[in-house]
Amino acid sequence: MEHSSHGHAGHHGGGASWRTAAQATLHCLTGCAIGEVLGMVAGTALGLHNAGTVVLSVVLAFVFGYALTMRGVLRAGVPLRRALAIALAADTVSIAVMELIDNTVMVAVPGAMDAGLARPLFWGALAGSLALAFVLTTPVNRWMIGRGKGHAVVHAHH
Repeated sequence: MEHSSHGHAGHHGGGASWRTAAQATLHCLTGCAIGEVLGMVAGTALGLHNAGTVVLSVVLAFVFGYALTMRGVLRAGVPLRRALAIALAADTVSIAVMELIDNTVMVAVPGAMDAGLARPLFWGALAGSLALAFVLTTPVNRWMIGRGKGHAVVHAHH
């Protein structure tokens, strides 16, 4: 998802609209989901212990989340180091909250981590964890954007 799809009109006098927060969260969720799914699939396929699978998923979620933000900012002509700083400022809290929720759900659902890639339990738990992460992270992003933090820092660069 491109940053250009974010509406600039979503800020209302010190607050942010739910639409703006949802768009920012969906953008963040895209990167998180790519990393989370790849990490869970790779960790499961490689036979890693649950902790190793979770660590791999979290690392990849941050990598893909930051990469998606940087892609849009770099297209706007921002130098690489500055683009990285913007991505870190824009997405770190959002990705961290999402990953905490995603992985807590995956570990908490009995048998989900050990179900294997061919089992509906694995994919159902993963889909549910991502949906819950979206719902619970949107208010966090709304609060941050309303204070000029988080995803709000990206808007000046596209």
